[in-house]
Amino acid sequence: MDDRLITIAIHTYERALELKSLLESEGIEAVLQNVNLSSPIISSGVRVRIKEHDLPAALRIIENREIFVGPAVTSLDLPLSRRILVPVDFTPMSIKACKAAFRIAHAHQAEIVLLNAFVDPALTASIQLSDTLDFDVAGAQLRESIAKAAENSMITLCDELKHMIKEGEIPPVKFTREITEGVPEDAINAWAKKHQPMLIVMATRGADKKERELVGSVTAEVLDTSRTPIFTIPESASTDTIERMRHIVFFCTLTQEDMLGLDALSRLFDESMLRVTLLHIRSRKDATHGLTAAEDALLRYCRENYPLCTFEMMSAASDQSTEKLDSIDRTAKINMLAVLNKKKNVFARLFNPGMAHRLLFRADIPMIVIPV
Repeated sequence: MDDRLITIAIHTYERALELKSLLESEGIEAVLQNVNLSSPIISSGVRVRIKEHDLPAALRIIENREIFVGPAVTSLDLPLSRRILVPVDFTPMSIKACKAAFRIAHAHQAEIVLLNAFVDPALTASIQLSDTLDFDVAGAQLRESIAKAAENSMITLCDELKHMIKEGEIPPVKFTREITEGVPEDAINAWAKKHQPMLIVMATRGADKKERELVGSVTAEVLDTSRTPIFTIPESASTDTIERMRHIVFFCTLTQEDMLGLDALSRLFDESMLRVTLLHIRSRKDATHGLTAAEDALLRYCRENYPLCTFEMMSAASDQSTEKLDSIDRTAKINMLAVLNKKKNVFARLFNPGMAHRLLFRADIPMIVIPV
C-alpha cells in the first residue's frame, strides 16, 4: 500500500518539472506521467506522482513552497512588528529556541530571523607593535575560516529546520538568516535596535548550570540592555505547550508601568482561558497583611480591562520571592513568568541586578521580559 503511486498535482511540463525537482531535493521520490516524449515542452496535464506514504510531507512542502525554495537570506521588507529574532550558536539550545520561536511566530503570522555572531580572533589576540605594519595573513585566513564555518553551520541549521517543518515537528513559518561579525550581545542589540523585532527568543541553561555562569551569560547581557521584549526558555522546559500558556505569574510594581506590561503581554499571548497571578514583591519594611489599596486597585483594573483572563493578587517579601514562586507552582503549575525590566547603568546592573536577571539564574520556567 505504501508503494502505491498517487497524483499530487497536474501542471504544465515546466511547472511539473519544477515541483518534481523540489520534492526530490527534500528526499521525496517523484515521477512525471503523461509527458509527450517527442516534445515534452508542449506537454499539458502532466501529472506529478509520489508514493502514498510521502503524501503528508509532500503537502507540507507544497503548501509552504517559499520556505523550501531559494536561499534563506534576510528579507528587510517586512513590517517591523512581524519579525521574531532568534540568536543561534548552533548548539542543541539553539534548536530549542527555534522550536519555541516557530510556535510563537505561527500564532502571530510572523517571520523569523536567525542571527549568528562570530568574533574576529584578531580582536581578542594580543596586539604586537613593530616598525612596519604588516598585514596579518594568518589572522585574515583564520577569520575567513571562522566565517565560512559559521555559514556552513547556519546552512545545516536551516536544513534541519526545513526537515522538521516537512515532518510536522514545528509549524510552517518563513525564516531568513543572517551572520554578522561582533560580540554576540552587542550584535543582537544592534540588530534589534535597527530592525525593531516584535520579540527576541533565547534559550538558557538549567538553573544548576546557570549558577556557574553568573558572569558572561549572553542571554543575561541582552536581557539587561535590550529595549525589545525577550522570551527565554530553559533547556528543561518543553516547547510543545508554547501556544497553550495558561498560567502566568506577572511580577507587578504597582506603577503605571504595570499597565504597559499587561498590554504587551496581551498582544503576545491569547487572553482566552489565561490565568494570571499578579505577584507584588514588597519591601522589607512593608509588613502589611492582606491587599493594600494599590494592589486592590491594580487587581480591579485587570479584571475590568481583560475580562477574558482570570486574575488573582499575591504578595511576598523581597527575600522570599523564590519560595513564593515554588509555593504557587505547587498549587497550580506555572507556565511562564512575566517581568518588567527597567534600563539600568552598568554599575547598577552589576551590584543591584533587576528581578528579571535574578530569575534568569534561579528559575527553570519560561520567562517573558518586557522593557519599560
